[in-house]
Amino acid sequence: MTKKRVAIIGAGPSGLAQLRAFQSAAEKGAEIPELVCFEKQEEWGGLWNYTWRTGLDVNGEPVHGSMYRYLWSNGPKEGLEFADYSFEEHFGKQIASYPPRAVLFDYIEGRVKKAGVRDLIRFNTVVRWVSYDNDSGMFTVTVHDHEKDYVYSEDFDHVIVASGHFSTPNVPYYEGFETFNGRILHAHDFRDAREFAGKDILVMGSSYSAEDIGSQCWKYGAKSITSCYRSAPMGFDWPDNWEEKPALVKLEGNVAHFKDGTSKKIDAIILCTGYKHHFNFLPDDLRLKTANRLATTDLYKGVAWIYNPKLFYLGMQDQWFTFNMFDAQAWWVRDAIMGRIEIPADKEVMLADVKERQEREEASDDAKYAIHYQADYIKELVAETDYPDFDLDGASAAFVQWKYHKMEDIMGFRNNSYKSVITGTMAPVHHTPWKDALDDSMATYLKT
Repeated sequence: MTKKRVAIIGAGPSGLAQLRAFQSAAEKGAEIPELVCFEKQEEWGGLWNYTWRTGLDVNGEPVHGSMYRYLWSNGPKEGLEFADYSFEEHFGKQIASYPPRAVLFDYIEGRVKKAGVRDLIRFNTVVRWVSYDNDSGMFTVTVHDHEKDYVYSEDFDHVIVASGHFSTPNVPYYEGFETFNGRILHAHDFRDAREFAGKDILVMGSSYSAEDIGSQCWKYGAKSITSCYRSAPMGFDWPDNWEEKPALVKLEGNVAHFKDGTSKKIDAIILCTGYKHHFNFLPDDLRLKTANRLATTDLYKGVAWIYNPKLFYLGMQDQWFTFNMFDAQAWWVRDAIMGRIEIPADKEVMLADVKERQEREEASDDAKYAIHYQADYIKELVAETDYPDFDLDGASAAFVQWKYHKMEDIMGFRNNSYKSVITGTMAPVHHTPWKDALDDSMATYLKT
């Protein structure tokens, strides 16, 4: 019997979780499908790769990464720790709760290096198109190998889309943008807060990227930060040189006019206005179209494409949990592909699953509710697979505590510590308060 072939699109945290899930089954003696992972970048890690490039990459492809220098985790690592590979196992000791990018990238990489899955990835290879043939029951994946400058196609029994949804920026227009005498950029193209030292900046948005990019600019010497919102302010106790305003109405030269009738002269605008679920390699009958929400549209159990459940999507939800949720999804998808989990044949049953999840999500807009909602989702998937069980209630408690710490001190919340739900060990207090830690290298961070 011919082995099934599985295409995985993307070698970021979700795609790597999928490779690790299959490798875990092979480790236990199971026969696994033939796996091919296509990665457009020259290295694994997805968004955790930092590049100075914006716009187009070295191959002329849209730059995937939105990562910037000096980014630190904006949530405690205790909420995202791999159940099968702790931070202590990787670093040989417990580390502080809010690692910078280089530390998290090293941790992600450590697990897949140990798993030995690199040879399954075709780097610098962009997926151009995916089609499905009803007669053969196979997907055809067409890719461009940039190293050989060669376009080719291969057939697969299953396709797993793990390309993420934080790469294609949502860029609004406001009157006066074209005559603004300063820089306008989306968060996707933000690379270094030092660029804005001594400047009055406007940060448009009221979610995590607005909060963090504004904080980075404050930390590295911006003269003032003004953030504006459409629906509600972030509401933190900001430093004296940071103010929140209702929505931008228009620009006149370098003057921003806001909905409350006030105005402010500014030097630069950073659009923290979110991202689009964008899959230009998929036809309409395979392409996910959803808002950024906890219960994604048209995905059974949050992963299986209802209209062709041989196709799966990983990590497409709005996220409180990240790495361990991707793991739970990847283990579930693995078992569905290997016949250990049965996906309902009735499309209406799957649509009812989505409807129930969405109605439950909409029952409350409270953040604590959302945290526990997503934890329950992960528990559900973990219970159906052999992914190591771990204390999701403890992880949820860390996230809830994190929310309180942010309200207490938005510029100091990263100075707190939490207990690992994998090892039970308390994280140490970091040696330098976040606002004073200007060197974010791994060597400096891990220094005791």
